[in-house]
Amino acid sequence: MTDKHPPLAARNFPTAEEEAKALARTSLYAGPESAYRLAFTDTDFLLREELRPVRMQLELLKPEMVQRELGIESTIVIFGSARVVPSERALQWLEDARATDDETAIRRAENHVAMSRYYDEARRFAALVTERSTDLDTPVYVVTGGGPGIMEAGNRGAHDVGGKSIGLNIVLPHEQAPNDYITPELCFQFHYFALRKMHFLMRSIALVCFPGGFGTLDELFETITLVQTGKSRRLPILLFGRSFWQRLIDFPYLVETGMIGAADLDLFRFVETAEEAWEALSTYYGFDLPETQTGEFADDI
Repeated sequence: MTDKHPPLAARNFPTAEEEAKALARTSLYAGPESAYRLAFTDTDFLLREELRPVRMQLELLKPEMVQRELGIESTIVIFGSARVVPSERALQWLEDARATDDETAIRRAENHVAMSRYYDEARRFAALVTERSTDLDTPVYVVTGGGPGIMEAGNRGAHDVGGKSIGLNIVLPHEQAPNDYITPELCFQFHYFALRKMHFLMRSIALVCFPGGFGTLDELFETITLVQTGKSRRLPILLFGRSFWQRLIDFPYLVETGMIGAADLDLFRFVETAEEAWEALSTYYGFDLPETQTGEFADDI
């Protein structure tokens, strides 16, 4: 009978997972008041106030490690309101409102119809990005905040054409469940807004921002500030809907009052359609150029 030795590169010590699964609790120390549990399996311990730095590190590491393992290197971020609905739903709301003769409800429904075009454009844009980038050396994945509205439209557009997309959801006082179109293995949940916003930009090659409220504005202006101050590399920032953004923010007034420089207006541009947005990105990165113009021998033309 010959002795069987472990492989040369076998582990000398059991993994934490193995020990956690193998650990048998004794009846005396199995109660909730016991401190006997391994620290990394003790949820109550991990949720203590003093462990916040550890939780922040875990929230940084988990999405990073998963995306790296799945080969995701480049993303396009889609920001926008959670309150924008598809055009068919908005039209139904308008029909229902008109049946009540409630002028306030009718005006609100008319606004939903007007804004619904952005849901449709976000959906078409995400599908366009997913289809056109499939054959690139580094495919580009759509990433959204994972919720309803424009976020749903982004994930839905990628899903429409059989592509993967990412959702970075956030725990809110009012429940926000992830939309139904995110790729399950790329659906993440965050506690910390700051780490969520960091993950939006870590792999981003462009930001595409649709109309939205406080959250959208926060995300947009943090990105612009990072680029303006050189903390982030320069990347295309596209604002869908010139009329919305110019009414919301008087950008020329910021220049006039000296709050920003005239050159800062070049940090972003307005677009109106999915095709215009893709063309802007394609021009910036050379996505649709012949291979000799973007490859090793680009200098020969």
